[in-house]
Amino acid sequence: MPTPRQLEPAPARADWAPFDLVIFDCDSTLSAVEGIDELARWQGSADEVAALTTQAMNGEVPLEAVYSRRLDLLRPTRDELRRLVQLYRERLVPAAAEVVAALQAQDRQVYIVSGGLAEAVRAFGLSLGVPSGNIFAVSTDYDALSGRWWETWKHPRGRNPAERYLGHDGGPLTIGHGKRDIIQRLRAGQRGRAMLVGDGTSDLEAGDSVDLFVGFGGVVRRDKVSAAAGVFIGCPGLAPVLPLAVARPTVPPPHAGVYAAGVDALCAGDVAFRNPLARAGLLRRLGR
Repeated sequence: MPTPRQLEPAPARADWAPFDLVIFDCDSTLSAVEGIDELARWQGSADEVAALTTQAMNGEVPLEAVYSRRLDLLRPTRDELRRLVQLYRERLVPAAAEVVAALQAQDRQVYIVSGGLAEAVRAFGLSLGVPSGNIFAVSTDYDALSGRWWETWKHPRGRNPAERYLGHDGGPLTIGHGKRDIIQRLRAGQRGRAMLVGDGTSDLEAGDSVDLFVGFGGVVRRDKVSAAAGVFIGCPGLAPVLPLAVARPTVPPPHAGVYAAGVDALCAGDVAFRNPLARAGLLRRLGR
């Protein structure tokens, strides 16, 4: 298997260019939640499913080896997916909403590419202001005859909350290198530099489809990711993403506060760079 570009030694350069597209993972990146683990906890299968998730995110087993197995074990309902959306919102990573809003105000394109379940990820992403067409996740089918399906007058918005998972779309986001395929597809025909921000090995493996992979360890620090990412954020919030992407001394209100917090984290050493010259070039653009 070819070595991803981000695993090679970084070129010796002392400049830093801004980014036009910023692509986020969802679970343990925008929200401090691993959705599949929360579904398992509600059903009393937390230990078994969490072990599978950890093995996949740490790169110990291929994602495709555990993806269907976890969902077949849990068979979540539509009601559980609605609860998961609320949990995503409640456990929003610090500065996530502000960073998304500020990036869009600075004319950056923001995307979410996640191996999570589309019904929950899409609703969460929309609540952050990310356009529906910029959100990619795993679509699922449900058993419409689950529960008391005939009591349609009790179904909110015409959807039976007891409908249970039947299967997923089998798309690229259910396999280890699927994020790379999605990102390559969304970048086709678009100009500009792209940054990917994520916590897991599936994000790391997609790093060769962007100009910079930024590892995020604010929720879970994964050794493989921190060792190989071009840039690694070790603080608990996403504020550093903003100056990394925009790369200018300041931004106008109302986003100046979160921008300054991100710059402070960069200067304090909360963000690690594999190439020290790149860090120096960024700080120079920031006027530091």
